[in-house]
Amino acid sequence: MKATFEKIPAVFGSSFSIRKYNDPNRNKAPFWHYHPEIEMVYIKGGGGKRHIGNHMSYFNKGDLIFIGSNVPHSGFTDTLTGHDCEVVVQMLPDFLGKSFFGKPEMQAINQLFERSRLGLSFYGKTKDEIGKRLEVLNEKDHFDRLIEFLSILHALAISDEYEILNASDFGFEVQAQDNERIREIYKYIRENFQDSIPLETVAKIASMTVPAFCRYFKKLSGKPFTKFVNEYRVVHACKLLSEGESSISEICFESGFKNVSNFNKFFKQITTKSPSEYRKDIRKMVE
Repeated sequence: MKATFEKIPAVFGSSFSIRKYNDPNRNKAPFWHYHPEIEMVYIKGGGGKRHIGNHMSYFNKGDLIFIGSNVPHSGFTDTLTGHDCEVVVQMLPDFLGKSFFGKPEMQAINQLFERSRLGLSFYGKTKDEIGKRLEVLNEKDHFDRLIEFLSILHALAISDEYEILNASDFGFEVQAQDNERIREIYKYIRENFQDSIPLETVAKIASMTVPAFCRYFKKLSGKPFTKFVNEYRVVHACKLLSEGESSISEICFESGFKNVSNFNKFFKQITTKSPSEYRKDIRKMVE
C-alpha cells in the first residue's frame, strides 16, 4: 500500500532525533506514512494496533518496535492506547557517515538494520531494559547520548527476544499520485470497519470500477481488499479480547463480522488461535 512521505526535521547539534511524548492523547488517528529514517519506538504500557508493511497485529502491555528505512507504517498510539509515554528515535542508515558502519565492530548493528526492513518487535527483558534506557536518553549531553545510543543498538542487535513482523521483505516503491487515494481508502476502512464495506463504495472513492479497484489494491498491498478488511477487524477483536470481558459473540459483531462462525474462521486463519484460546493465552501472560 502506498503511503505519504513524512519529512523528519533535523535536530540541531545531533546526528539522530529522539523525542519523548508524555501526552497520551496527542494522536487522534493513525497516519500511514514512510520516511528514509530508521525508526525505533518505545511505548510504555497500554495496547494498540501495529500496522507495518503488510503486517497488522495488536500489542499489549507496551511495545518496542524497530522499523527500517522507507518501510510504510501507521502511528502506534492514539487516544485509546492507554500508555504512559512514547519515545521515538529516528536516524538515517548512515547517520554517522557511510564508512562508520563498514567497520568490523559494527557488523551486528548492520545486521540489525538489515532485519529492520521486515519490522521488528522486541519483548521480554530486552523491551523493559531498553525502554528504561530510552526514557532517559534525551537527558544526557550530546556525546554521552550518542555513546549510549550505540550501546542500545548493540544490545538490540545481539538480543534474541524479538519477533519479525513481515514474513517476507516489504519492497516499497514511491508513487506520489497514489498517496491521497490510498489515504482516503484507509480512512474509510478505519471509520467503517464495524459495518459492511461494499466494494462498490470503496471503488467509487478510488474513482475506479470494481474489477480495476480489486486489481489495483492487490497490486499495492499484496493481498485482496476483503482480506485486508478482515485482518483489520481481527486486530480490533484482539484488542477487545485483551482488554474487556465482552462475550465472543459481542466482540464478533463489534468488530464488524456478521456471524460467529465466520469470525472464528477468519480469526484462526490470521492468529492461528480461536478467539477463546487467544483470550486465555493473554490472561496467562498478565497473571
